[in-house]
Amino acid sequence: MQLKGLVTVFATLLIAISLYQLHFTWAVHNHEGKMEAKAQNWVNSNFSGASQEAKDSAYNTRLKRLLDSTKSTTVTYGIGGATSYEKAKEQELSLGLDLQGGMSVTLEVELQDLLKSISNNPKDPSLNKALELASQRKGTTDADFIGLFAQAYKEVNPSGALSGLFANAGQRNIKLEDSDAQVISKLRTMAGEAFQNTFRVLTKRIDQFGVAQPNINPDPRKGTISVELAGVKDDPERVRKILQATANLQFWEVYSGSELQSSFLQAEEMLKKSGESQTAKGTDTTAKTIDSTQTASAPTDTTKTLSLGDLNKTDTATEATAAATPANTIIGLLQGAQQGEAALAYVATKDTALLSTNFETAKDIFPADVKFAYGIAPKTETGRASFVPLYALKLREGDKAPLEGNDVEESMISYDERSRPAVSLRMTKQGTKKWGDLTSANVNKPIAIVLDNVVYSAPNVINPILDGNSQISGSFSVEEASDLANILQSGQLAAPARIVQEQMVGPTLGAEAVKGGAMSFIISFVVIFALMLLYYNTSGWVANITLILNLLFTIGVLAGLGATLTSASIAALVLAIGMAVDTNVIIFERIKEEITWGRSYATAVDHGYNRSLPPILDAHVTTLLTAIILYVFGMGPIKGFATTQIIAVVLNLFCGILIARLVSEWWTNKKGRHFEYFTKLSKAIFKKAHFKFVESRRVAYGISVVVLLLGIGSFFYGFDEGVEYKGGRSYTVHFDQPQKEVTVKDALHAPLGEFPVVKTVGNNRTLNITTSFQKENPSRTADSLVEMTVFNGLKPFLAEGTTHAEFKKKYLQSSQSVQPSISEDLKRGAVTATIVSIILIFLYIFVRFRDWRFSLGTIISLVHDVFVTLAVFSFLRHIMPFPLEIDQHFIAAILTVVGFSMNDTVIVFDRIREYSKTMHGESKSKIINAAINDTLSRTIMTSVTVLIVVLVLFIFGGEVTRGFSFAMLIGVITGIYSSIFVAAPILVDFAKDKPLGKLTPEEIKARAKTKSAAATTAKAAHS
Repeated sequence: MQLKGLVTVFATLLIAISLYQLHFTWAVHNHEGKMEAKAQNWVNSNFSGASQEAKDSAYNTRLKRLLDSTKSTTVTYGIGGATSYEKAKEQELSLGLDLQGGMSVTLEVELQDLLKSISNNPKDPSLNKALELASQRKGTTDADFIGLFAQAYKEVNPSGALSGLFANAGQRNIKLEDSDAQVISKLRTMAGEAFQNTFRVLTKRIDQFGVAQPNINPDPRKGTISVELAGVKDDPERVRKILQATANLQFWEVYSGSELQSSFLQAEEMLKKSGESQTAKGTDTTAKTIDSTQTASAPTDTTKTLSLGDLNKTDTATEATAAATPANTIIGLLQGAQQGEAALAYVATKDTALLSTNFETAKDIFPADVKFAYGIAPKTETGRASFVPLYALKLREGDKAPLEGNDVEESMISYDERSRPAVSLRMTKQGTKKWGDLTSANVNKPIAIVLDNVVYSAPNVINPILDGNSQISGSFSVEEASDLANILQSGQLAAPARIVQEQMVGPTLGAEAVKGGAMSFIISFVVIFALMLLYYNTSGWVANITLILNLLFTIGVLAGLGATLTSASIAALVLAIGMAVDTNVIIFERIKEEITWGRSYATAVDHGYNRSLPPILDAHVTTLLTAIILYVFGMGPIKGFATTQIIAVVLNLFCGILIARLVSEWWTNKKGRHFEYFTKLSKAIFKKAHFKFVESRRVAYGISVVVLLLGIGSFFYGFDEGVEYKGGRSYTVHFDQPQKEVTVKDALHAPLGEFPVVKTVGNNRTLNITTSFQKENPSRTADSLVEMTVFNGLKPFLAEGTTHAEFKKKYLQSSQSVQPSISEDLKRGAVTATIVSIILIFLYIFVRFRDWRFSLGTIISLVHDVFVTLAVFSFLRHIMPFPLEIDQHFIAAILTVVGFSMNDTVIVFDRIREYSKTMHGESKSKIINAAINDTLSRTIMTSVTVLIVVLVLFIFGGEVTRGFSFAMLIGVITGIYSSIFVAAPILVDFAKDKPLGKLTPEEIKARAKTKSAAATTAKAAHS
């Protein structure tokens, strides 16, 4: 094998990189295990007589404090030296939502509110009618909202110009003389800015949920933002409220430290007396200091705990007070600010939650109009400091800021007199007056610019600003100044995000998914490992070595990419086991054929690898195409499945072909002997078959016609669509006692006003309840309303006295909510993905074989497989003891089946093309029969390996992947049938007198030479 050294080096590097990436996961789990043990010991010591709920709450609080306080603790060593827990956590292969519980949402940016806010008259009937029409049409088309609005407005008001709606309304660049096309272009620009701003704001909001690795994926084309908060402990209602809150830009006056000195002293005394501080509860009271060399904005003197007299001063004369101050009350958590700063002090990021709690406890001590807010951590050479500034905002009556986002007309990046990046502001006419009044009243005082309760900047007013123009300067980078300018500019754009899809998974269901996924993975691996040795003798070790390396590389790459492991990803890994050995099966079966033809072992191995390459490439390319299409059109866990499959396919080519051959040659050169490829079992199965498949094609055609009719009939008989395709809400509830579906359905009929769909999940103690109640309700409280209604209807089946909170914690295992607009988008994407897959496969086969009949046979066999699966999911949906729903997982299964089915078909087609050029004078029936019979062993073995892993996934993978694996089972079984009895025989009836396939002159010459050599060798062996 050429480039042997390069393959060895590359394989060695991949092993090292994969192990290096995965060791972070081990280090993190090891550290977290120690902290969990400490937290449990602390709870056992301090809450021995408390209720279990109190113990759980104390455990979670204590564990969070321990993990927060050990973020900088070294847990391992990496390329750059010592690696802290926080850094290692960023590198670990984390578990997804469905494996550890949590919440995921898809938010849609509401551009209709944006257009209203920037219009001359938000109550304009034509405007509102056009917005209503655009909103209705959005769910049935891929067109962007701005384009739909423009079209609808022309229908509502044919003679109206769009410029008349938006010109002179304080909007930049839109003029009365602008054409509709110009207005549309500018509106799209503003909509894009609003989307990006919403994404930035959501990213900052999500930080407060304490999720180690939140996944946030914006899709500007669809106007959606997907957020996955695996492991989030917050109440779902709180998460919804925070994520859907409107971005709020405000300008506030601020208190100085000297103005609040008396209040701080009184609050400190009150906390110490009340025992509410963490010091009284036994928390570590060691004062934390901040390295002032990290940033120019850091406190000047950080060697002493801050005393009250140090607020806004660098003079630390009150050391006696400092020494007497507990570190974890209020003053003890603060570090000194520099002279002249608007910030009162600095506080370690990990202590902000505790400080806020103590402020809340002592809120009556401080002035009623004070509101404490945190700023952004200062810059350091390596990123951001581990502390943030603390500000005291001076509120006004009604909590309305003196200047808000809608008073800013334009903001842009600029440079100050020292050539540092800055942000220039230009106010609206009304904003200019407000800004003038505010700056006149605060000369030589700071004004805080606040977005979503985070202080972005607090510039000092030097002179009154009466012309509406001002500049914010500071230690900005160009990127930070640009971001702030964008935030200020789009802060006035009312484009809030609305949750259109939501899923909540409880930790219990997540633990079951982990167990099921691990079980299916281990069993699949062990069974396939043993099968390779049983069927292929010592050469099975080659397949197993490549299998191990393929899995190691795949998981290592996933960890390196920062991917999240989900149930779908585990399913993809399980399928990767079958796919990994599939490549070796194709090669080994060809080697066995070459050996039976009289080849020497060295020649057989060489021919086996070389001549197996075309079908292997074809199989991998078609699988890769379907996986890429899944990634493009899928959402949430399906993207994770597709990502894992794409990585596994690419790495499998490297492992199955290059590394496998490298191992074979190394063994031969070192030991002077070859691997054995036969066992008694494989010799018996390998005996030449002489089945007349083509002659039976009429019967196969009849079966296919029945399948076609059943497939068409399934569309009339109907399907059970998953909640993500029909919209509505779904709840998985685990009861204390077994329940009957019909009884629960009847009990929910009255409160919901409809009969919900109730299905058993696993056993009759766990039911899935799907309802369309309030499906069209756009209110942000609709989710809570429906959940409460379902809870009230289920009360007779719950323990007496169960509260709503107890229901969510003990009984509700998962929930899902999908708005009609997103469900239509998902269905449209699924149809598009299926059609695109079929078209691309048709084109690829046509290019590969240069004969449209091969493409036709392929597509007919694929449609055959899809129709069988559809018929089963339609006609057996009320018979099977588990849900058969059409959802994203089903579409993923269909497209995966398409890819795997292609493996068998391509192997047969490749041999048909080969024999059509070497079996001169033979009939097409004989050529096709010979090709099918000679590849029958390969077809069976490749399908059996995939069938085994899918069957294991179906039995042990858990409820999350059961529908997916069942669809795969059907597809793999029918794929064997369609490849042999449908795809290949079709060539006879469509070929007429034309040759089958086209080979290049070089291929024809090579094949003829090989055939002649094989005949000579066989003849000599016979003599």
